[in-house]
Amino acid sequence: MAAASAQDKAGDPAATGKTSPAPLAGFRFIPFRRSDLLEMLRREESLDDEQLRSFEEAVAAIENAFRDEFHGSRQALKDCYASLDPDADTRYVASADPEADAEGSDATEALRRQLEALLDRANYERLTDAQLKKAFRSSSLFQIRLQVDMKDFDNVLLYCRGASEREETVPLLFGLIKRRTHFVNYDRVVLFLRFADRGSKTDGDFTPGRVMIKLFQNVPDADLEMLFPNTRVAMRWTDRLLIGVPAVASGAIVATTKLGAPLILLGTLGGFWLGLHSEPVVLDKRGLLMIGAGFSALGAYLWKQWSSYRNRKMRFRQALTRDLYFKLLDNNAGVLLRVLDDAEDSECKEAFVALYFLLGSSRAMSAEDLDDVIEAWFARRWQAHLDFEIDDALQKLQRLGLAEEQEGQWRASQGLSGLSAPVL
Repeated sequence: MAAASAQDKAGDPAATGKTSPAPLAGFRFIPFRRSDLLEMLRREESLDDEQLRSFEEAVAAIENAFRDEFHGSRQALKDCYASLDPDADTRYVASADPEADAEGSDATEALRRQLEALLDRANYERLTDAQLKKAFRSSSLFQIRLQVDMKDFDNVLLYCRGASEREETVPLLFGLIKRRTHFVNYDRVVLFLRFADRGSKTDGDFTPGRVMIKLFQNVPDADLEMLFPNTRVAMRWTDRLLIGVPAVASGAIVATTKLGAPLILLGTLGGFWLGLHSEPVVLDKRGLLMIGAGFSALGAYLWKQWSSYRNRKMRFRQALTRDLYFKLLDNNAGVLLRVLDDAEDSECKEAFVALYFLLGSSRAMSAEDLDDVIEAWFARRWQAHLDFEIDDALQKLQRLGLAEEQEGQWRASQGLSGLSAPVL
């Protein structure tokens, strides 16, 4: 038992002294790899030899069943996406049955339904329109203003998985002031969108009807705008003031020192032409050079101010591009395959945990009691606060013949030995 205790401490974040951002409660995602979760369950040593043997056989049956199911789902999803994939390097051949091929918005809607169901099984949570609008109103951690025209899209989905509360020090006024900012960080974000046909207003890069799917990591909720392909960098009022106030002050100096004499000369000349005074004004070569020099100085000054404004926006765009480079994980078909793997892992992990604690219980348990035990185990032993999907897990076990329910009480099925992989 001493060896087991030492091993437990090695896998316990609290025992090792390592800290991580505080996860938000209410998310279904189990933040452990499938093989690691099995090792965590084995370390509990709450099953006798016969129960442990039954559990290992059930694990193999669960994995085989979901492997077969998701193999079929993978091919069906690839077929559904084939006509919409912008990165395909193969030719698309339409089906001989006209009704078998959905076109345009019908194909997009079919793909969207499949993707939504898959994301739900992978424990992703959908971000509502209200959450998205709130994020758009929040101040970006980049200290820049981002704008997105949602009219460019006629179909948008945004899903996240794993969230934690974090804080970061944000420099203000060229680093003279520092402010601690609290925000919600999403571990994974999936963006699905379809470009709309806006007629003459359609951007040349946004082909109407084109579908894009992106997967990002470590995205602050206030920076969700940067994930969209039509994000524009705009100047905040503070940035405009930092450029505008010095520009006005230096502009006044330029006007008085460089344009004073030329403006007086032009004003006198204009007054003579308009008949405001009768004294003739001689515009000689010296006068022309003075006017030219004055307006050249004004032109150079305006160009300098415009260059300063443009360079500041360029620095913002570079910061945005650099951050996106490290946040982007996958595109289009690659996202679908990743989510398929995530969904298979999630289904297996939920079934493993529910079955283990059913086997380890000396009595039948209600779904609520079993849910409380599992969530308390994750929180106490592994500092993972999550909303375990107990109903879904028990239904999976029941379909596989691994658990049975009677009058609201659940227990592991008798005689788990010799299991084969059932068809889901």
